[in-house]
Amino acid sequence: MELKYTRPFLARLEDIFAESDYVLRYEKGNFKAGYCLIKDMKVAIINKYFPIEGKINCLYDILRSIQIDASRLSEKSQKLYGEICNQEVKT
Repeated sequence: MELKYTRPFLARLEDIFAESDYVLRYEKGNFKAGYCLIKDMKVAIINKYFPIEGKINCLYDILRSIQIDASRLSEKSQKLYGEICNQEVKT
């Protein structure tokens, strides 16, 4: 799967969070990785000053590191989430 650095693709990634138990917030901060993930509270915070590319990369990293109940997602979101989870890490 190739990441697309466009606003519609960013919206699709945000939809996965909206349909899951996780809360996605954009706030200012100087997170070392560009985001902060509070797993106990199921909150993901992304630096709001990041460009689209940075936001997409952060959302992609977060989705690869958390478990989401795919049965709660729409069919389109399930497909994208499945592709993200099955993606091999490229070095």
